Amino acid sequence: MGPLGPLGIDPVADEPVAPAPPVKELASRTRQPASNRPDTAASGTSSGRGGEFDGDENVSAFLYGGRQPPPVRPAQLDGRTRSSQPSVAIEQAAKPIFSITVGDPHTVGNAASSHTVYSVMTRTSSKAYLNPNFTVVRRYRDFLWLYERMHDNNPGVVVPPPPEKQTLNRFETNFIESRRMALERMINKIAAHPILQTDVDLKTFLESESFNIAIKHSNGKDTLLSGSESKGIMSSIGLSVGSGGGKFIEHDDWFHDRRIYLDALENQLKALQKSTDTVVAQRKALSDSCGDFSVSLHNLAAVELSPSLSGPLEALGDLQLRIQELYQRQAMQDILTIGIVIDEYIRMIGSIKKAFEQRQKSYHSWHSAEQKLQDIKKQHDKLMRAGRSQQDRIGQMQADVSDAERKTHATRLLFEDMGRLMRTELDRFEREKVEDFKSAVETFLESAIEAQKELIELWETYLLQLDSDEDGPPLMPAGVVADSAAQSRPTDAPAGSSIPDDSDEDEEGEPSLSGTTAIDSEAASRPSVETAHDDDVDDEDAETSTEAVLRPEQ
Repeated sequence: MGPLGPLGIDPVADEPVAPAPPVKELASRTRQPASNRPDTAASGTSSGRGGEFDGDENVSAFLYGGRQPPPVRPAQLDGRTRSSQPSVAIEQAAKPIFSITVGDPHTVGNAASSHTVYSVMTRTSSKAYLNPNFTVVRRYRDFLWLYERMHDNNPGVVVPPPPEKQTLNRFETNFIESRRMALERMINKIAAHPILQTDVDLKTFLESESFNIAIKHSNGKDTLLSGSESKGIMSSIGLSVGSGGGKFIEHDDWFHDRRIYLDALENQLKALQKSTDTVVAQRKALSDSCGDFSVSLHNLAAVELSPSLSGPLEALGDLQLRIQELYQRQAMQDILTIGIVIDEYIRMIGSIKKAFEQRQKSYHSWHSAEQKLQDIKKQHDKLMRAGRSQQDRIGQMQADVSDAERKTHATRLLFEDMGRLMRTELDRFEREKVEDFKSAVETFLESAIEAQKELIELWETYLLQLDSDEDGPPLMPAGVVADSAAQSRPTDAPAGSSIPDDSDEDEEGEPSLSGTTAIDSEAASRPSVETAHDDDVDDEDAETSTEAVLRPEQ
């Protein structure tokens, strides 16, 4: 018994001493609730805390494990989750990246129905599209359709507008380029908007190969083709899209101040646009003047016989042509940098005012629904006072009251939601306005600086050419003539002798002598000049000595 007794007691005595409970606790966590109940009952004295933790963990897993994904994830992504993907894929789907290019404008159709079409090339990371890269062909009216549909489907959202429609000179190169850039900015801003990028009409616009057929089968008809108004969210809950509902009095001071600010901003932007158009017109006029000046210089150089004058005139005419191109390019850059941003935000303010009108309509719809509810309640009360004789109408009237209360509640919620959404949209408008104008002004200044640098370089190059022509080429013909004249002279004349005929020609100013001949004549006449100078010095010395002799006598 002695040896067997300790052997039988050792396992029981070693349980609390050895580090077994932590190992059992970790093992019980990995094992699953099948062994939790016996472990909890058995380890009530030794590992009771671990059993409580396991129980809490099981309860939390039971309460939150199956309930967490359905209400949270689909609500954030508007039901666009495809399967049980991890959170990384959901975040990528919530914030897709779009890069849209509107290019390749070309005119199609005959003389009666000609119009310009554009290639819309899209690159996106959104899983809602079939391919990451695709290209479709759209015309200007398709962009207008998208703008109207976005407004109807998303009341209260400031939708980036397309450029204004123009009937005259709509096939000019500069106009087509400015419209192309404006359409590209519009569609990229729509695709970058967190609400508008999930709109089904945007997907139809960017991806559909049979666009004309797709818009006919969408909710509402094409307003540009049929003239009928499309039905959006506002019409689906009973808002009157066409009627204004009477005069609207703004009771919110924030919206009242914002409306005054937008009116003042619109006036200032229109004044700035007018000034910019004046600057662009002056640049174009200056460019045309440089072209006329270049033509006059070339005509003058053609009739000038002297090459020393006709050459610089010809070069100056070519310089004026390059300056003309520079001013034309700078005028176009002014339009595409700051002019297009000014025009865009003038149209953006119009889109904001359209959102204000939608809010006013929702306000009138709310109050008209309340008024209708009160009228139905009055009729219901009359029927209730009439007694049992009107029992069949009372049931119908109660259903009408319930329906009127539902519409009143829906219109009130829509008005309040539109107010909160418009506050967010106007804050977004202010941020984007600062960024866009800052970028536009920087680009405008950089292009102006580059244009001035190029102009200065053109003038400096021309002046260097003039200086080189004055220093080098005029001496070359004189040297050539002088060498030929020297070779034609008789060779038997002494090297240091002077020729009287040539000196006479020099005095008369004829350009027959070269620089070498003039130097030789000066060298030949130099001894006579030095001799005359020595004679003068001797006479002066003689006079000085005579005066020195006479002074003592006086």
